[in-house]
Amino acid sequence: MKKNFFKRLSLGCVVVMVLSAALTGCAGGKGGEKPSDSVSETTGTAAAGGEVVVGIQQDIDSLDPHLAVAAGTEEILFNIFEGLVVPDENGNVIPAVAEKYTMSDDGLTYTFKLRDGIKFSDGTPVTAEDVKYSIERCAGLLDGTPLVKALSIVSGVEIVDQSTINIVLSEANSEIIYYLTADIIPASSSETGEIIGTGPFKLESYVPQEGIVLTRNEYYWQEGLPYLDKVTFKIVASAESAMMELQAGSIDIYPYLTDDQANELKNSFNIGSNGSNVVQGLYLNNAVAPFDDVRVRQAVSYAVDRDAINDFIFGGRGTVIGTSMVPGYECYVDTGYEHDVAKAKELLADAGYPDGFDMEITVPSNYQMHVDTAQVIVEQLKEAGITAVIKKVDWSTWLDDVYKGRNFESTVCGIAGSLTPSYLLVRYQSTAKNNFVGYSNENYDTLYKKISTSLDSAEILDGYRQLQTMLHDDAASVYTVVPPVLIAMNKKIAGYRFYPIYVQDMKYVYWTE
Repeated sequence: MKKNFFKRLSLGCVVVMVLSAALTGCAGGKGGEKPSDSVSETTGTAAAGGEVVVGIQQDIDSLDPHLAVAAGTEEILFNIFEGLVVPDENGNVIPAVAEKYTMSDDGLTYTFKLRDGIKFSDGTPVTAEDVKYSIERCAGLLDGTPLVKALSIVSGVEIVDQSTINIVLSEANSEIIYYLTADIIPASSSETGEIIGTGPFKLESYVPQEGIVLTRNEYYWQEGLPYLDKVTFKIVASAESAMMELQAGSIDIYPYLTDDQANELKNSFNIGSNGSNVVQGLYLNNAVAPFDDVRVRQAVSYAVDRDAINDFIFGGRGTVIGTSMVPGYECYVDTGYEHDVAKAKELLADAGYPDGFDMEITVPSNYQMHVDTAQVIVEQLKEAGITAVIKKVDWSTWLDDVYKGRNFESTVCGIAGSLTPSYLLVRYQSTAKNNFVGYSNENYDTLYKKISTSLDSAEILDGYRQLQTMLHDDAASVYTVVPPVLIAMNKKIAGYRFYPIYVQDMKYVYWTE
């Protein structure tokens, strides 16, 4: 069957996540509408060539697209690598390395026809062997360790001929196509270590703690793209530094403005606003005391005022949430703990903490919105008798100690979603590698396993809602706000596009004459 069947099958809970993009004098826009083609209203003729410097908040954690775990890394590598299919601005998947695909009636075999003449950025042709290697590596078929957990159901990759690949699954999965966006790299890369993809740009240089430089891929398969000759992603130490560099002209685009910064820059830069797919929260380590007690986690949830966070930190532009899901998905459940200090104190007393307790909130210092949110939460927790202190750490330390090492009590951060709601739910399986909060619930594991193999959209929709309800009842963490995306851009730049995932797609960006 054709892929259109798949789209009909999964429409109910997968592809409804579309976000709005707007450009106004002071930035605005709400989620739930179709995005515009470009963030910029700049008029003028597109001028091919030139360089754009983009300010970024953190260093990348890997140049290997299959090993990268940070959303801030993936947003950059999106320009170097592509999968058999890639996401578009509306949350759909469209052909890339493959020009088309079909699915068998039983949902167990996907057949991909590779794009004729497609090449890597070094000019070498993409072969069926390269595709086989890339998918097998991500699925764990080479060494038994899946690099993309969702692809662990891939039981084999068959080369039909040099332009046709069969990907065979051990069980049907309604969302698997969204994970076949896994990047295609040369089979020889395991030996050469070369960073080569089929994306619009190629790696020119990378200096840790400074930035990464990309140049135009002359072999890119989309004719006429990209427009730019070079894109530099420059690491900016702080929000204050970003403001100074924007005003000095040393960076042209900064996609992480705070609400105050957007208002300050609105007269001298184009300010774009969009909904995001990031679930910000106060994430609690369920495996350590006192957060191993559900009553304590519930108490903290009642003590946090999410509306106040949205108003004070995000100027009311964000979307208050009560679950681990982004509201753009149809399966979103509008749950949440109402702000109730008295209830929080009651639960703490019941848990053996009538006088409250002390806790530490670890925050990545490069994310100003998370630092600011943590400061607000500290004051809110005081009302319930909880004394919280903030521990600011650099990004690499946060990644190693909190996300990978799980050596923390609580943290304020954002978890970026994907094209599928399962991405924000699979991490709460007790055995999930990225279950950094240590949540464990056998009923959750059983239900997730059941719906992950279902092709019934109604069953999937209901299952996702039940999973969210479990996370709410167990107070796995305190989910606060889906922050807005606020971007400052030089007024002579156009073509920037928002996506419903965390990427900086630079292939459409250009300078105007």
